[in-house]
Amino acid sequence: MALEHTQKHDHAEDHETMTKRKIWVVFFYLLGITSVEFFLALYMVPHGLSHGIANFIYIILTLVKAFYIVAYFMHLKFEKFAFKTSIVVAFIFIIYFIILMLTEGSYLHVHMNK
Repeated sequence: MALEHTQKHDHAEDHETMTKRKIWVVFFYLLGITSVEFFLALYMVPHGLSHGIANFIYIILTLVKAFYIVAYFMHLKFEKFAFKTSIVVAFIFIIYFIILMLTEGSYLHVHMNK
């Protein structure tokens, strides 16, 4: 019983760093990044910014937003290193397999339609 109480108490102490102020700070970071994305889409691209460069910037900004959402709102930032590492490794493998399947699919599409 005492062990269960200490584990709950330790877990609560780990998440005490997520205050209302920190939530609002992360919210305004996300709002700022979204504003930059809208500025790119509505002003920069129509006025001559290359679509390739714009897409690269969108991808980078989306990954930054995903980091903030996962780290702070899903509390991954407050987890142990081993858990974070296992999630990142699984994510890298998923992205790798998606790229692999898209590459293989495009190869088959090009060579099977000749």
